[in-house]
Amino acid sequence: MTESGIVFHIAEPDMPARTRLGILAALLLGAATLGGIRDAAAAERITIATVGRGQPPQWATFIANSKGFFAENGVSVELVAAQSAAAATLQVAAGSAQMSVGGMTEVMLGIDHGAKLTLLSIETQVPPYSLFAKRTITSIKELRGKVVIVGGAKDVTLIYFERMAAANGLKPGDYDLLYAGTTPARYAALASGSVDAAILYPPGSFEAASQGYPNIGNLSDYVKDMPFTGYAVDHAWAANNKPAVIAFLKGVHKAVNWFYDTNNRAEAVAILVKESGQSQDNIEKTYDYYRSLRIFPEDGTIDAKKLTSLVQALAQMSTLTGPADPQRFVNPTMAKLISDAR
Repeated sequence: MTESGIVFHIAEPDMPARTRLGILAALLLGAATLGGIRDAAAAERITIATVGRGQPPQWATFIANSKGFFAENGVSVELVAAQSAAAATLQVAAGSAQMSVGGMTEVMLGIDHGAKLTLLSIETQVPPYSLFAKRTITSIKELRGKVVIVGGAKDVTLIYFERMAAANGLKPGDYDLLYAGTTPARYAALASGSVDAAILYPPGSFEAASQGYPNIGNLSDYVKDMPFTGYAVDHAWAANNKPAVIAFLKGVHKAVNWFYDTNNRAEAVAILVKESGQSQDNIEKTYDYYRSLRIFPEDGTIDAKKLTSLVQALAQMSTLTGPADPQRFVNPTMAKLISDAR
């Protein structure tokens, strides 16, 4: 009996040699196939709650799934859509998913309020947002008394917008806010005329530009000290499944390196077109913009320095119940797992 459980019966001596070899080859092939099925079945399944479907910040995850980078490390990854970063975080806190990915402030607020979550790794290190407005508005200063739509009342996009507004002489109360958790929903509000300005990221921002909506500010000109999105993980699950976490991080790391290789541009674009349903032209522009920003970190380690500005912004919004100490949100064990995955 082999390791796969197949019993081999040796052919009788008078059986022709060619026949005996054919039977043996078939049995060996069957053993290998069953062994592969067994290995696939043994792959650790990781469910990740994301904000919306087919969003560009998850590009590396789509690549790792499509190219088999997760599978070769023994994990399978399923993405489930939530309407906002807060909702994605709640799915992990409730045990419906092992990980979430989205704006990091929601996870930090969850940790602040006692959720057993851990920030695992930075997904995107530069926020790629732009502020688009009605065709009659040409500057951020003109948003006084206007309605602006951002991701949520505690969403990182609010922090981003307030930074842009402050640099243009506007303060909270000078404008009204509405909320929608995804760029497609915010763009729909702008296109319908329900709001005067919307904070968008690619490819939605390129679609807005193609329709004649003016770009009145790129966030990258205002925010250079805040990471954008990150992976969060259920603390107990991560502690008990370190090999799976390392395997996931290895897959992401390989996908990021693959993304930055310009030889892979066409295939990377095709992968996101399939996932997002967006036009090839807008995804090509998104790829080039993301590469220019170096949006995906080659080392996603989270440390207190990288979180300082986010923590300060949350403290200024009076949303933290505990001290405004970035170290509260850093787990050294996760940094060690990232190191092990390199």
